[in-house]
Amino acid sequence: MKKVHFTHNYLLNPYHPLSVYVIGAGGTGSQVVTALARMDYSLRCLGHKGLQVTVFDDDIVTEANLGRQLFTPQEVGSNKATVLVTRINRFFGLGWDAMPCRYPSKDADDTANIIISCVDNAKARIAIGKHIRHYKQTNGDDRKDLYYWLDFGNTADTGQVVLGSVTDHKQPKSKEAETIKKLPCVDERFDLSSVNEKDSGPSCSLAEALEKQDLFINSTLAQLGCNLLWKLITNGCIEHNGLFLNLRTMRVNPINL
Repeated sequence: MKKVHFTHNYLLNPYHPLSVYVIGAGGTGSQVVTALARMDYSLRCLGHKGLQVTVFDDDIVTEANLGRQLFTPQEVGSNKATVLVTRINRFFGLGWDAMPCRYPSKDADDTANIIISCVDNAKARIAIGKHIRHYKQTNGDDRKDLYYWLDFGNTADTGQVVLGSVTDHKQPKSKEAETIKKLPCVDERFDLSSVNEKDSGPSCSLAEALEKQDLFINSTLAQLGCNLLWKLITNGCIEHNGLFLNLRTMRVNPINL
């Protein structure tokens, strides 16, 4: 019998645009935010409330970012979150928000309906996981109720996407499938504390950056991961909660429930 996770009903019939926090606006994050803007437009055309996105990043655009990340020479020296959101708002006529800081921080310690992390180290993922599980909702604002955490991670030419739920989601009864009420988050699926990461430091040029990461690893991973989120909202259920990508072998393997 196949396993299925039915989407939390609030994502299907929200009272307001779904609140989304994107943490990191670099190689993957800049691609993800652009995909979310397309998703928002498409959802609204389908009668859905769409998305209200806030992007967090305290980093600035450097010349090494050009080409691999979605930034222009004119934006060098500016905050990544600010220039990315400004561009998206102008292009799509939106009112999304940019936070030129890390998450969580004293200026941003709440949560959203969907958290999307596009960070480049395990330490940041561990901090995000601890925060979202200890955050207490006190003002009754349903725009801050967290339902899903979507994480993107990659190396030079491989990567993974993991969609998790922080709490159990009540599932309808089904005779055709085994329903899964809890999706393991990235910090539950993998032992992040054991990850041995090398601090390579910032790249000084695009050529140096391309020695560390393939040109299309971020954009490919972003498209696949956002497609998973799209299916979660539009199909009402999913049979996979992530994937592994290997551009070297040109393979994509789903993470089955």
